Amino acid sequence: MTRPTVPTSPSVQSRALAQLLMNGLRPVGDRLRITAWPHLRVVRDMFDTVGLTPLPRGTRVEPVADGDVRGLWITGRRADQSNGVVLYLHGGGFVFGSQRTHKHLVAALSAATGRPAFLVGYRRAPEHPFPAAADDALAAYRWLLRTGHPPESITVMGDSAGGHLVAGLLADLSRRRLPMPAAAVMFSPFLDLTCAELADRDKVRRDPFVPPQRAMECGRTYAGEYALTHSRLNVLRANKRRWPPVLIQVGDTECLLGDSERMTESIRTAGVHCELQVWPGQVHVFPAFYPLLPEGRAAISYVGQFVRELAADQGVIATAS
Repeated sequence: MTRPTVPTSPSVQSRALAQLLMNGLRPVGDRLRITAWPHLRVVRDMFDTVGLTPLPRGTRVEPVADGDVRGLWITGRRADQSNGVVLYLHGGGFVFGSQRTHKHLVAALSAATGRPAFLVGYRRAPEHPFPAAADDALAAYRWLLRTGHPPESITVMGDSAGGHLVAGLLADLSRRRLPMPAAAVMFSPFLDLTCAELADRDKVRRDPFVPPQRAMECGRTYAGEYALTHSRLNVLRANKRRWPPVLIQVGDTECLLGDSERMTESIRTAGVHCELQVWPGQVHVFPAFYPLLPEGRAAISYVGQFVRELAADQGVIATAS
């Protein structure tokens, strides 16, 4: 089966969305300090309204509360755990975003990959700064192993700050000599918490969605009392020799594009396969807008085929007890 290709120019829908965000959301983000109360409560509630819309037909949702592990099993139409599972870490700058905001995207990814997905309900800053979210990601992965899912049946995915948690999880597994998952997928990952390049990139091409100062605010809030150079926070410098194959999807309008480019170079330098897709005209985490954007649907379809073909190449038949 031929994978969808990255288009050479954005669709009319993508252009309209970028303009809408540029004129509507970006000016608010420039002015609003989101980690301060009561602003943070408003931001969380606003993004959580996404979860009020119905899920795709045939989607099944099962809450999980097992010790320190919290989350949702989301099973898309015709998905089956015999194909493997997805571990998903949502974005939101470590301070907002939730199971509500991301269950629609995760349902679409479950259907595309044919695998149930576990959407982790990790603890958020500022109430729970680093290492809470990173520890919760590691606990969720270990829980999957403990409940009968072999590592070669697991694909880890995450968007934005969740991409940082994916990279941090892989680095933690490498340091602890724990078994690696079969693959990793990152959507518009927020990787350099120092935000060293963001302001300069934003001056050259203004990001329609993400204000650099808000990204910097979120990174510092998540780090808490720890230096941004801490080994578990500085994921770009992590040893990547044991990492599995990685797919990164990002839009070329993003001030965070450099994070994806630097991560790709770092992974490839370690001798690991990394596929970087830069989608023209797309905004931050554009696959989440798949109900509106043909590129979002194509990107999700590509992820599904990437995961399926990798499993076939590896000869993996995943089972769970």
